[in-house]
Amino acid sequence: MTTLGAVFRPQLPPERLRALARLADDSGIEELWLWEDCFREGGISTAAAALAWTERVRIGVGLLPVPLRNVALTAMEVASLDRMFPGRAVVAVGHGVQDWMGQVGARAGSPLTLLREHLTALRRLLAGETLDVSGRYVTLSDVTLDWPPARPVPILAGATGPRTLRLTGEAADGTVLTSETTPDDLRRARAAIEEGRRSAGRTDAAHRVVVYLLAATGPGAEQRVRAELAADGHAEDSGRGVAGDAATVAAAVRRLADASADAVILQPTGDEPDPEAFLRFVAKDVRPLIP
Repeated sequence: MTTLGAVFRPQLPPERLRALARLADDSGIEELWLWEDCFREGGISTAAAALAWTERVRIGVGLLPVPLRNVALTAMEVASLDRMFPGRAVVAVGHGVQDWMGQVGARAGSPLTLLREHLTALRRLLAGETLDVSGRYVTLSDVTLDWPPARPVPILAGATGPRTLRLTGEAADGTVLTSETTPDDLRRARAAIEEGRRSAGRTDAAHRVVVYLLAATGPGAEQRVRAELAADGHAEDSGRGVAGDAATVAAAVRRLADASADAVILQPTGDEPDPEAFLRFVAKDVRPLIP
């Protein structure tokens, strides 16, 4: 079954999260995803709060920019979330937006090398290993988590280009793709991921692919989606984004599912006028139409 979720966009102030997280929990939405976009809201702090306010819904963080985070700190926080809320936190890491990383003096000379080193060390620390690492970016000396997760915790990574997609296949447990991903883009992405998995001998392990889908419904939906696509440099007929009723949105979700998405996370426009109504629409109208 394809997982269906929604995004709490950081254009909303943090104080809106409590009501929306509880609504997601009560309405039956499977996953609510948060973003650590500079310079808005912290991913781990908002995820911890959302998990504490809810009982059932999984909370995704997509994604934590690795240039901002020491890998030991990432491991400590992910392990703490999983021990407090077993199986309910879904964490992805990634390069981060390079212009933002430059603004805070954290831009890496080789983002791919940094992501590889961070992913490798993070997954090993969460597995309870003691690490001595001297890499280009990651340095650890006799580091072990006192409170590692009680069971394996999948770590996802965000990717767009083919080299990073291959890396996620090699070194991550899943991949997060942006809302700019069409079904054909997804098929190509999955092929690159599988190439990386084969090169690392990881084809026996599952690899979850999560795809965001820009979506809007109700009055002005088409205009809002068009405006956001145009702002991102995409033509109206690019095959990205969807506006309309539940049947129209569900059809777009199914196209991504048919192209191998394991989870489709509906992303409201940045100017969505009624986030609560959007969550209800996802849970009550779209979900029943998705196999």
